Amino acid sequence: MHNLMEHIRGGISHSIEQAIRTLATAGELPGDVVDVLSGAEVPLEVPKDPRHGEFASPIALAIAKRAGKPPREVASLIARELMASAERRYVEAAEIAGPGFINFRLSKQWVADSVALIRSRGSEYGRCDFGRGERVMVEFVSANPVGPLNVVNARAAAVGDTLVRLLKAAGYDAASEFYVNDAGRQVEVLAESVYARYMELKGDDYAFPEDGYRGEYVRDIAAGAMEDPRIADRLSAMNAGEARSFFREYALGHILDWQKRSLAEYQVHFDKWFSERELRATGAVETMIGEMEAAGHTYREDGALWFRSSDFGDDKDRVLVKSDGLYTYVAPDLAYHKNKLSRGFTKLVDILGPDHHGYEGRMQAGLKSFGYPDGTLEVLLLQLVTLMREGQPVKMSKRAGEFITMDDLLEEVPRDAARYFFVMRNTSSHLDFDLDLARAQSMDNPVWYIQYAYARCCSIFRQAEAAGISSDDWASADLTLLAEPSELDLVRKMAAFPDEVLSAALERAPSRIAKYGLDLASVFHSFYSECRVIGDDVALTMARLALVDAAKTVVANALNVMGIEAPERM
Repeated sequence: MHNLMEHIRGGISHSIEQAIRTLATAGELPGDVVDVLSGAEVPLEVPKDPRHGEFASPIALAIAKRAGKPPREVASLIARELMASAERRYVEAAEIAGPGFINFRLSKQWVADSVALIRSRGSEYGRCDFGRGERVMVEFVSANPVGPLNVVNARAAAVGDTLVRLLKAAGYDAASEFYVNDAGRQVEVLAESVYARYMELKGDDYAFPEDGYRGEYVRDIAAGAMEDPRIADRLSAMNAGEARSFFREYALGHILDWQKRSLAEYQVHFDKWFSERELRATGAVETMIGEMEAAGHTYREDGALWFRSSDFGDDKDRVLVKSDGLYTYVAPDLAYHKNKLSRGFTKLVDILGPDHHGYEGRMQAGLKSFGYPDGTLEVLLLQLVTLMREGQPVKMSKRAGEFITMDDLLEEVPRDAARYFFVMRNTSSHLDFDLDLARAQSMDNPVWYIQYAYARCCSIFRQAEAAGISSDDWASADLTLLAEPSELDLVRKMAAFPDEVLSAALERAPSRIAKYGLDLASVFHSFYSECRVIGDDVALTMARLALVDAAKTVVANALNVMGIEAPERM
């Protein structure tokens, strides 16, 4: 059993349904109240206030009118029957509250079994097989290979990597991919820009392209070529056209290597770096267009080839091949998505920047025209990031040719803090990234606060070891002794972790795990403040050490899902 709370929830729901059927058979409720159930699971909610129990059901309010009785009376009948007949391992009490809710309090056995389950599952706790191995491709970052990665790319990397980890934890066969746009006009502009800087460094008069890349990194690439005698000798024997061709490959390779190093430092590793140039070389784009033409999904107008994308839900038709014979980006991008699916993936998730609002409609239309079902492609649009220092925005200007890179950020902010801050907000929300807070080594820094919970667990075990207590001593602790409110709050929060992982994966919402980790740390720190773990009561000490061991596991698993280190000392 991977999720005890879900098991208990299902058991209570089934017991309520059985109680209603028994009451109807006995004539205490009219027979047609059973129709209200209509095959659906009886609703159970988690009360906001834990003093009201672990679960609450509004079922009595739903069937009161059909029953012809006040909701509280119906609730009392259901609670009486349920407590008289239900299997009582986990349900200690069913109480009537408010206008007719039934609140369920769970037994000490639930606490004991929850802690035991977490400890037995270890690093696997929170994982499930919900996805049943369905293959999901998550494409993210995919920055043009014409410059270093910036802070928006850093947000995409943190969100994408965390989402892949979540999907794997939820039982999906998830893979990550970086799409390298190495066949477009921007690569030619990069080559021309580096060549111009190279000529400038040589002292030759050579005009810099109007639309060139003006960042200092372009000059650095050119200087690197000049300082390498082997490259300089080769270039001296080339004409201008040959030199520009050389710089196209040289600069592209240099920047791709740079991007890979930056991402590796960020602990983001892609399963595949997919080249647009290689895709085109296979003839995949021409093949796809031929299939679209044969299916009647295209037409020609003003010398261009158009895709009838409006027939498949797009707001207007899109050009695939311009009148000059060159592809628009729509054609190779559709071929790329088709390629992903041809590799056996059944679900595609694209994480894109905020300037891609119109992109989804074109890709969705293309996939529909290929015969793929709705829902095959999901697009998450990440909003912009504003770096803040001392309450003021840090200026970023790509237009001027200089901007804050991922490397710059990681020199100023610890990697773990950067990853956490980038996932802690919903993807659709603009992110104000507080540089001062991210650097702070204090309880005000949320990632530090979570990591400190783990470090505190480790400190407790070091104290136990110093006191001559070993893990064997608490292996068979009496966990039913855990009864303090802060202990129960901690168990409740830990028991919710599997649901949070699955919900975050299905909702494509890594921010849920960031919030969960912060809430879990808060509950643990409260427990630490209110309950002395190693005390004079030997049995209670052992139970609390087992509880801390479970907490250590869950905190580590939550951090791991976010790609964040769990430090033993801070």
